[in-house]
Amino acid sequence: MAFSSAYDTLYRWARKTSTSLGDLRFLPSAVEEAACEGDTLVYRLRQWPNLPPVHRTAAVYKALSLMSNRPVSRNWFVRHSRMKAQQIDRLLNSLLAQGAVEVVDVSAFPKAA
Repeated sequence: MAFSSAYDTLYRWARKTSTSLGDLRFLPSAVEEAACEGDTLVYRLRQWPNLPPVHRTAAVYKALSLMSNRPVSRNWFVRHSRMKAQQIDRLLNSLLAQGAVEVVDVSAFPKAA
């Protein structure tokens, strides 16, 4: 009988478990996302925003939840959320206007070795 590591056990459990954040379980890191050509700005939630009704969707709440833990790029939104590019731009503009997000230009950081 082979014993698996705690990591292997948790990994298998997480892969089987379905949650409301299931789409976000195994995403690449923000650093990998920011490395995409021309996508050097990342956004991190500073405070919970006042959302207009058009932005009160599951996709937006999932993205805001993730943004409260780590910064994400616009490219992440395009690839991993179920929002269209126009919706993403309107959401980001709304968050910026409220001062609800911190914007970091990661092009100034040295490349990882």
